Amino acid sequence: MDHSAPVSDLAGWRSHPFSAGGVTHDCYEKGAGPGVVLIPEVPGITPEVLGLADHLVGQGFTVVIPSLFGVAGRPATMGYTLNVLSRICVAAEFRAFAVNARRPVADYLRALARDLAARTPGPGVGVIGMCFTGGFALAAAVDDTVLAPVLSQPSVPFPVSATRRADPGMSAEEFDRVAARASENGLCVLGLRFSGDRAAPRERFATLRARLGEAFEVIELDSAPGNSGGFGRGAHSVLTVEVREKPGHPALAARDRVVTFLAERLR
Repeated sequence: MDHSAPVSDLAGWRSHPFSAGGVTHDCYEKGAGPGVVLIPEVPGITPEVLGLADHLVGQGFTVVIPSLFGVAGRPATMGYTLNVLSRICVAAEFRAFAVNARRPVADYLRALARDLAARTPGPGVGVIGMCFTGGFALAAAVDDTVLAPVLSQPSVPFPVSATRRADPGMSAEEFDRVAARASENGLCVLGLRFSGDRAAPRERFATLRARLGEAFEVIELDSAPGNSGGFGRGAHSVLTVEVREKPGHPALAARDRVVTFLAERLR
């Protein structure tokens, strides 16, 4: 039995630069069908992120992955991850510790989402953020073209205080706009986390649920000692590192729900 997460490589992915707001990043694109922006987790577009991306392509989506940090295709190691993290923690583009913050990267992602929506079928696009970029997916939903935001273990701002643990990961103005879309236009948001994940705190999800109500669907996987999924106490990456291609596996079921959520909103 394979005990590793699904992985893939850059074979078949088309690379092109995309610029918005004075910022340019290489983006990798593949597939056909409704559009999905997949924002990589730290340290970047790893084989596990590409495993998720190729699965989405196989499910009938056009996937674009912006390379916001790291080296595309490079496997994660502790040293590599810490090096990337040390750089992005101080980058003004991400504002990793700021509360009530409008982050420049969100403007870039909204522009990327509009570009993808303009050239793919369907009423709009999905955006998936993970870990460091989890909350960026919700901030992208300020734009009307984003119809299916998915927040997997959102970790920014870093939860080093009670205020930061409860912060939704965007400015009050952006949060107001997302909440208005949820109440007036039927926007739905999907959030995923492990029950014991301190990096993606329960308080943040409580803030989102209090404001978005039933429009915020939460999938919380049990990572307590002795859990049925066999997850360790440090389980974090719901859609990548922790997935196993095994029927009934909780993280695999979570990934399946993400695909269904995207299909419901974009087709």
